[in-house]
Amino acid sequence: MDDIKETKEITVMIAEDHEIVRTGLKLLFHGAPDIKIVSEVDNGKEAVDRVGLVRPDVILMDVTMPVMDGIEATDNILSRYKDAKVIMLTSDGSERTVMAALSCGASGYCLKDVSPDRLFAGIRLVYEGDVWIDSAVAKVIVKESGAAEPGKITTKRSSHGLPAIRSNKAIESDLSEREQEVLSLIVEGFSNQKIADHLHISIDTVKTHIRHIMEKLSVSDRTQAAVKAIRDKII
Repeated sequence: MDDIKETKEITVMIAEDHEIVRTGLKLLFHGAPDIKIVSEVDNGKEAVDRVGLVRPDVILMDVTMPVMDGIEATDNILSRYKDAKVIMLTSDGSERTVMAALSCGASGYCLKDVSPDRLFAGIRLVYEGDVWIDSAVAKVIVKESGAAEPGKITTKRSSHGLPAIRSNKAIESDLSEREQEVLSLIVEGFSNQKIADHLHISIDTVKTHIRHIMEKLSVSDRTQAAVKAIRDKII
């Protein structure tokens, strides 16, 4: 408990039009002593107006809301407050909704059925300046990318020209040419064995490259590596 007290509380604003969902989220956060709800709103316009007053560390933004939806609200917030950190929440896992949510420049994305522990971890990652995309959403991104060949990835941008995930160009220079080749094949959905066959290297070498890629990208699995590669235009 002493360690928790010494850690800065992460302040969160909830933008969600369903009261029962807001109530459920607030109850969940009792299990995360380092995360504090400081404000809640029920539409996107109110979220835009409230952010400047409470300046939360992280905003949990529903995608579908009245008056102004979460996508437009996030675009507005990020155009005014460049350092704002938004995690998009959606109950619709369709490609159209997920890709629309990704286009608005948020730092995190997840479906509403995400587990509490994953949500807490995601909020902490976003607060620290990292990117968090839950695996259920990541699979849609990789499928939607539709890359025809390695390195030929297109990314979506917000209407204000903000990158959907802020790039860290230092990452690109850290990856070796071979690691970028392996990462491109991961994005295309190649298995470890298919990567080995394609590059004419052993599967153990492939695993070593993937481990180094994940370390350099600060991700925990292949899917997250693929998502970060697509959104940061690393390959």
